[in-house]
Amino acid sequence: MGASDIASSAPGFTLGVDFGTTNTVVALALPGEPAQLVRFPAPEGELFAFRSALAFHAPPEHPTERTVEAGPWAIEAYVEDPLETRFIQSFKTFAASANFTETQILGRRYAFEDLLSAFLLKLRDHAGAALNDLPGRVIVGRPVTFAGAAPKAELALARYETAFSRLGFSEILYVYEPVGAAFFFARTLKADATVLVGDFGGGTSDFSIIRFRRDDAGAFRAEPLGRSGVGVAGDAFDYRIIDNLVSPALGKGSSYKTFGKVLPIPNRYYSAFARDRKSVV
Repeated sequence: MGASDIASSAPGFTLGVDFGTTNTVVALALPGEPAQLVRFPAPEGELFAFRSALAFHAPPEHPTERTVEAGPWAIEAYVEDPLETRFIQSFKTFAASANFTETQILGRRYAFEDLLSAFLLKLRDHAGAALNDLPGRVIVGRPVTFAGAAPKAELALARYETAFSRLGFSEILYVYEPVGAAFFFARTLKADATVLVGDFGGGTSDFSIIRFRRDDAGAFRAEPLGRSGVGVAGDAFDYRIIDNLVSPALGKGSSYKTFGKVLPIPNRYYSAFARDRKSVV
């Protein structure tokens, strides 16, 4: 049974969404059945990891019109017309930031929940038949600790709530991302075990310790023992790699001559290049 079969079956199925900083994964499951990943017929071939990116395009001949794209289609839109396209990536890193209230995109204001709503709507469109009829319940993955200097988890979840409610979900549940990974791993266990799970994402690194025990019926029961996380992950690691290995090869630390003076090339150019954050900041 595939995801499209579940979507067209009797009520009672659940949608799971792992909205990540870099990629988003969606799955559908019936009660008591293993989840089926939703796949997307992308330009480069079928995929299940949907890039967490948005593109807003306004053609010069019709500047008031807007074309919104997401995932690999957003990347394709930006590559085709970078001058007239606003490309946004890694916007999950602002979910828990009280400092981020809105951004201006082609003359319109977008709060975080507006960006997330736009992203989810396009993701649903590109999923086709698998997500034509959404269930009332959705389980959403969330970091143990959201990214940012002073993240506010309650604010992030309120924004999630607004965005997912706009798609018609009446029951929105949350699960810590490494806990979901632990249950996936537990299916392979043959005996009781204490499991340490590390979830290294694009924006956060999360950790959970869970004790799994089999009951008399043979089913695993989980006991959470601890959890923690930091808002540092893939984006920060990528920055360090680019800043220390790529940027020096492109002239970082060198000088240029102007009006008879020798001046150092400003580091801000290389810092912006390393972050590659064409996003809401």
